[in-house]
Amino acid sequence: MKTLNYTLVDVFTTKPFGGNQLAVFEETNLSPDLMQRIARELNLSETVFIRKPTDPKKEKSLRIFTPQVELPMAGHPTIGAAYVMAEKDIIDTKTGANEWIFEEGVGDVPVTVEMVDNGISKVEMEQPLPSFGDYYSERELAAELLSLSLEELDPSLPLQTVSSGVPFLYIPIQSLSAMKKINFRTDVWEKYFSGSPNTKHIFTFTTETQEPQSTVHSRMFAPAMGISEDPATGAASGPLGAYLVKHGVVPSVDSGISTIRSEQGMEMGRPSFIDITIIKEGNEITKVKIGGKSVIIGSGSLYL
Repeated sequence: MKTLNYTLVDVFTTKPFGGNQLAVFEETNLSPDLMQRIARELNLSETVFIRKPTDPKKEKSLRIFTPQVELPMAGHPTIGAAYVMAEKDIIDTKTGANEWIFEEGVGDVPVTVEMVDNGISKVEMEQPLPSFGDYYSERELAAELLSLSLEELDPSLPLQTVSSGVPFLYIPIQSLSAMKKINFRTDVWEKYFSGSPNTKHIFTFTTETQEPQSTVHSRMFAPAMGISEDPATGAASGPLGAYLVKHGVVPSVDSGISTIRSEQGMEMGRPSFIDITIIKEGNEITKVKIGGKSVIIGSGSLYL
């Protein structure tokens, strides 16, 4: 019998039972099929497996799975895995900024672990530069997907697909009250949205927020990943920040560095806070980072 040990961590939160749940498996060499079956067994939004890097100059390689599919990159598994490795001394850390490189499906992913005297203050990852896809013109259909009226979509902003490895269709909403009313229609999704990689993952947001320190209030729906709703979506948050800067929702600043906080998971009872940094040189976005805090909440073993 083989024993596989894992750590359970809540990501993008400072409190247990907040943020997004993640199982982090210690370094092992499993087949993709077995990793997928384990992720389906645990049935968390994502499960991450630490592996030896192919390049010895890199710290680790990560394989990331939802209950349905493997992902080329994801935010909360990257942040959570780095937090666990620092907390459990799997990778040596020092006070200050620890710069690591993880191998993921999209390539090398830079990660920074900030250490202070009393522990980890923040973990931040750099994401691939976002690519902006087509605008989505069927606004009535998008409203129907969310069980909202057309007037509850924000008319001043476009519906657009943006990707840093995983494409999401961004749908701007007028108000916080409309966000809380959303009832995702899987029948509409299956008929009109599921067939295209550019529309099958849905991200909604509004600039009205529950917490004063937040910039946007967000919700994400991804039935194609086996996720009915996600409490914190790192892979979508970098492109969200790029969307907000590109379309002037977050004003440009002289320094070229825009800071954004997305609150997510409130409707699920798992409040999450994702810090987003967008760096521009002239009119070009040159760097996208997301970060936040995590809490280890438990551990376990699987017997195979």
